[in-house]
Amino acid sequence: MFKMYSTSLDTNITTETKKYEKGNWINMISPSDEEIRTVCENINIKEDFIRYALDPEEKARIDIEDDDNTILFIIDTPIIDIESGAKVYSTMPIGVIFVRDDYIITVSLNKNQILEELKKKLKTITTYKKSRMLLQIFYANSEKFLDLLKKLNKETEIAENVLKNSMKNKELLKLLSLEKGLVYFTTSLKSNEVVMEKTMRGNLIKLYDEDEDILEDAIIENKQAIETAKIYRDILTGTMDAYASIISNNLNGVMKYLTSITIILAIPTMIASYWGMNVGLPLQNSPIGFVLIIVISILIGIITTLWLKKKGMLD
Repeated sequence: MFKMYSTSLDTNITTETKKYEKGNWINMISPSDEEIRTVCENINIKEDFIRYALDPEEKARIDIEDDDNTILFIIDTPIIDIESGAKVYSTMPIGVIFVRDDYIITVSLNKNQILEELKKKLKTITTYKKSRMLLQIFYANSEKFLDLLKKLNKETEIAENVLKNSMKNKELLKLLSLEKGLVYFTTSLKSNEVVMEKTMRGNLIKLYDEDEDILEDAIIENKQAIETAKIYRDILTGTMDAYASIISNNLNGVMKYLTSITIILAIPTMIASYWGMNVGLPLQNSPIGFVLIIVISILIGIITTLWLKKKGMLD
């Protein structure tokens, strides 16, 4: 679907509109092929720019079409998906298209909080100030990364507390999923940083003094998010390595214990096997031979147990 918004030059009030006019903001969320064609025909641009932003694997970048004076900004935004009832942290591209000096288009494959919150703040939006809108998206996106990073870290702490009491595969897989989310976040934040730095240096769009301040704030927030993601990722990687070592150590302890028990149980079995042979053996004709053999087996078993315990094999 798509909706258009326009800010009145007289009242400076932003409202939804159906008429294609210079200064409109066109917000496209998971548009159909027919909707894409309709928009492109009415504002005279190629469909490719809109379709680029609908590719879930598209990375943050800037693309310029000199023929029709169109600029495409793609940034990665953080999202939370639900898979098998569990939260999965990932990213999704958002396209912001400057169509000459006439329109600004935002394109997203699915609903996302960045554009949804932008729609809720129509009073603070001036659609014909395209640069300002782009920078507001940059800033809001950086803040959203920081917000989700805090939530991700909280979930990591919860999983770690559960693992302290019980080494469950479910919690280990949860940590692995969170680590993967941090990889996505770190990669996307670095790509977004390149886009914002290029916007700052490249004179791609007209920036006023106040706009430059907003962009600088967005870049600072993005850098902070990068550092935060790196710290959380290093901590989580260290935690995963520590738990892997603990699990391996526990497994070695169990195997060592079971081996010792096997050795102890093998002693009476071995003695019983010897005295069960059809050959002449000591005590075979003694009336107390059976009792003596049992006593000898128990004594050897006790001595072996004490020796293994002294060697730390039964700890």
